[in-house]
Amino acid sequence: MNDPGGMRASDAEREAVVERLREASVDGRLTLSELTERTEAAYLAVTHAELAQITADLPGGTATAAAPGPHPAPARPPGRARRWYVAVMGDTKRRGKWRVDQEIGAVAVMGDVTIDLREAEVRSNEIDIVATAVMGDVKIIVPDGVDVDLSGMAIMGDKRADVVEAPPGQQVPVVRVRAYAVMGDVKVIGDSRAKPIRRSLAAWTDWWLERRGAMYGDHLGSLRGLGEEVHRAHDDAHRHHREALHDAHRYQREALDDARRFQREAMRQTRDAIRQVRRDVRRGDPPPPPPAPPYA
Repeated sequence: MNDPGGMRASDAEREAVVERLREASVDGRLTLSELTERTEAAYLAVTHAELAQITADLPGGTATAAAPGPHPAPARPPGRARRWYVAVMGDTKRRGKWRVDQEIGAVAVMGDVTIDLREAEVRSNEIDIVATAVMGDVKIIVPDGVDVDLSGMAIMGDKRADVVEAPPGQQVPVVRVRAYAVMGDVKVIGDSRAKPIRRSLAAWTDWWLERRGAMYGDHLGSLRGLGEEVHRAHDDAHRHHREALHDAHRYQREALDDARRFQREAMRQTRDAIRQVRRDVRRGDPPPPPPAPPYA
């Protein structure tokens, strides 16, 4: 009478599913966002049936056996060149579906570089990024639930990570960022702090809830509607925040341009005055008297 799928899962069985998800990511079957979401679902699963739903669309059937031993991440080929994204007084963006099979570099000089890793296909459990911002911005968007290791330095600038990380002890993807900011910003932000990607952010959640509803007879339409309202509210808040940041950067650049124009004009006037004095000296005219002091 006992349903095998209703048997409670063990920690070893959850780790086995997480290992299968990592292998699927290396094979290119899961994006970084899907890997993070399903890893979180695996650690939250209670029964064998819930674990089976997480890997139902992956090859190999269900995985409820004991977890294998430690599986090191695939080593990168020696000498592999870093892939660079550079913006000089402009914008560079990398988003959507793309493959991350090497280290990443980002350089922003009075410009903006945006690297969105949510839909990227990763080939290892770690992503290494070197980000340099000189009077510009480098923004790295990651799924909430990954571990972020942010290091480096900031000189008259800012480097920060705003990501909802997974609880300690879970085998989740790691994003290592070495940031160097000089009068600029290097920011690592999570999914909940960024603009939603084109696909529905609740795609995996809906898939998961539908199958749980099929298993347990739940009525989850109202929950999905509530989730959509929450996503729309987050979208509006992030849009206003981005507009405010864009205006602030525009004002900063306009002030810098005005200061440079003022400096150029002052230098031009100084050069013209020197040339005039030289012409007067050549013609034999006496030099102009010095200006009167501002007080008697």
